Amino acid sequence: MPGDFERVVVGRSWMRGTLQNVEIGIDQDGRIRRIAKDLRSSGDRVDLGEMVVLPAATDLHAHFRDPGGPEAAESFATGTEGAALGGVGTVVDMPNTVPPVTDRERCEAKASLAHGRLAVDVVLFGSARSARSIRSLAPVAGGLKLYLSPTTEVDDGFDPAHLPEVLEAAAASGLSLSVHAEWPAAFSHDPTPPTSSEDWNRARPPAAETVAVERVCQASSALRLHIAHVTLGKSAIRIAEANFSCEATPHHLLLATRSDDSALRKTNPPLRSETDRALLWAEFVAGRIPILASDHAPHHANAKSLPFDKAPSGVPAVETMLPLFLDLARSGAVPLPVVIAAAMERPARWLGLPVGRIAPGHRANLIAVDFRSRRKIQGARLRSPAGWSPFEGRYAVFPHWHARDGVTIVDGGEWVGRPTGRVVRPEYAPVAPPTRIRTA
Repeated sequence: MPGDFERVVVGRSWMRGTLQNVEIGIDQDGRIRRIAKDLRSSGDRVDLGEMVVLPAATDLHAHFRDPGGPEAAESFATGTEGAALGGVGTVVDMPNTVPPVTDRERCEAKASLAHGRLAVDVVLFGSARSARSIRSLAPVAGGLKLYLSPTTEVDDGFDPAHLPEVLEAAAASGLSLSVHAEWPAAFSHDPTPPTSSEDWNRARPPAAETVAVERVCQASSALRLHIAHVTLGKSAIRIAEANFSCEATPHHLLLATRSDDSALRKTNPPLRSETDRALLWAEFVAGRIPILASDHAPHHANAKSLPFDKAPSGVPAVETMLPLFLDLARSGAVPLPVVIAAAMERPARWLGLPVGRIAPGHRANLIAVDFRSRRKIQGARLRSPAGWSPFEGRYAVFPHWHARDGVTIVDGGEWVGRPTGRVVRPEYAPVAPPTRIRTA
């Protein structure tokens, strides 16, 4: 009936394995009510022509450095605007800020800091450094993060003797636990300072990931366990065998070690050899790595210009993650259904949020892309104050349009919205382990 919808979005969408012309009816609460070939409505119409309408992505792993002091290379405002421009509608922000999010008081303070400054929705993870921290965070955090090894703003090592009690407490909390899976005892003791990503790979070798993955995969099946930034195909296979979840990042999927690079490519865990990268890529393309996440970890270029061993680890990626993989889908390097599943549907389901699908009852967090329109990534044009990208010069397909709850926030590739994003928490438990969600 006319007037049933607040607005109708018209375009092409990926439905039941093919691109189809659709009209998406959105109600006054910003939820998708109906999808059909022809919706007669007196509401606003957003006609996107031949562009492809997709769900906005959900990024399970980002570091917005907020709070982080005057030297921080990112903030909630700039980070979430970058996410919006890159087609990401929901972002998980990690707890290794200054100060770290280790209890309920700090989590609530961080949520207050974010209020009124978010372009898209954010899920705040707390630091699972002890069972006590987990019990404090459980009522307010959107999830938990465990760092098994030192990394940015995590200088103190985790005592492996406490691992069983931390895993048990995390399972009891009902929240998902994301693990930075590197085992420090397996790190190299060579005192020679690293000067390249090749050296860094030797310093924090693949064996450190293998040991850590094996240790945490002994956890109870009651735990909603997720392994962050896997770098090895065999890690993904082992995690799937244990019926847990994992993610891979664009930099580990697309970049390999070099002996002549700079600290711009320094990350934790390190980039791996071309052989390891190719094996990881094969697992992802086959749909056997359930989730794609950015591990957006920006640092100013001047910090990255320090000698390799002194420079911080991490790369900016939240704005370029989805556009890179949309271009790879355009070229046929990876099936589009794999990208949709890994960047949109699976991470949203893992978080227990009604986004990531174009389906009745889901929030109308949508993007539109023109696969004929691609451009080279230029770090200076990205929203992050970091001002650079490890993917400089690579082609990408950036969204032309992005809507949050049906309201336009990006138009013509430009930010036109207001900071109406919210801090959100899971609304329901995942309906199935991520590896069982269909990809087409």
